[in-house]
Amino acid sequence: MSKEVLIFLHMDDKHPGYIADYLQRQKIPYRIIRGYAGDPIPQLDDSMAGLVFMGGVMSANDDLLWIKQEIGLIREALDNSVPLLGHCLGGQLISIALGASVTTNAVGEVGWHRCTKQVNQHASKWLEGIDDRFMMFHWHFETFSLPEKAQLLFSSDYCHNQAYSYGKNVLAMQGHVEMTESLLAGWITQWRDDLQTTTPSTQNYEQIKESLATNVAALNQVAEKLYQRWTATITL
Repeated sequence: MSKEVLIFLHMDDKHPGYIADYLQRQKIPYRIIRGYAGDPIPQLDDSMAGLVFMGGVMSANDDLLWIKQEIGLIREALDNSVPLLGHCLGGQLISIALGASVTTNAVGEVGWHRCTKQVNQHASKWLEGIDDRFMMFHWHFETFSLPEKAQLLFSSDYCHNQAYSYGKNVLAMQGHVEMTESLLAGWITQWRDDLQTTTPSTQNYEQIKESLATNVAALNQVAEKLYQRWTATITL
């Protein structure tokens, strides 16, 4: 049986972003599943080399069947040591599966904001070669608590629990490290009407668009390190 990574999309994006680009470069097969659009959420089996969960406009706490099924699949994967990777909503789904909570963040965090590496061996390994302060793209209004036995990797000024590792093959993030220029340009164009407010923690459309190429290039370097370490735990 050939093995592949399953990528769970939660929005109508045509492409999952940098994670798909990275998997393709590494010749790691992947398949996209859109549970929100009616694709069946599969049961865990030996064909799954890893599971990747992307962001979405819904809450991990929403009473939706496919969300409950994805959380159930994550729990099965945890029990069977299948590598897991979560972005924003995806990170929140992993957190709930690990017994943590997802609650409203103190402030909305939208746009380009720097994160700070934690001073521990886990952060050093996952972010080897990345500056102690680095750029991340954010778009969230909720946050996850840190699951028991998880290791905090980095934080921002507006959201302490930005990313954690759990064991050797689970990475959950609140931010959007998967951004590419085309994906982000599509997001801010589609939701431009929602990007009118400016606060210390939320940027407007023009602020996000300014220096987009430079910021995405820096973000891709962070993604490269995180994805490199995560895919090292995959067995095909």
